Amino acid sequence: MKCSFAVALQSWQGELPMILESGATVDDLLRHVKPVVEKQLQSAGQYAVDETWWREAPVGIFGERCDRSRALVEGDRVEMYLPLKVDPKAARRQRAQPHQTEKGRNPLTRKPGR
Repeated sequence: MKCSFAVALQSWQGELPMILESGATVDDLLRHVKPVVEKQLQSAGQYAVDETWWREAPVGIFGERCDRSRALVEGDRVEMYLPLKVDPKAARRQRAQPHQTEKGRNPLTRKPGR
């Protein structure tokens, strides 16, 4: 069965096609793809994958998180996710802060007539 693996690391991003046996799980795919990813990283100048991250990182299929024991179906794209560096809500508050008035309102978004 044909599946693929996608990841976006700092030194390498890509999607790798994989051929697995019928009934394979996400964990089986990760086991088969790890040497290929390490080879890609070595060619990019990084020498190894963080073992703890590889074992514990959240995974998903087409953007929906799933368990590593989930059985794969023909054409699935398994993705590994990195943790967020910045909370999106906190980043938005920080960007909006310079535009706030003393009452916490943004004068640029005031409705006409008020």
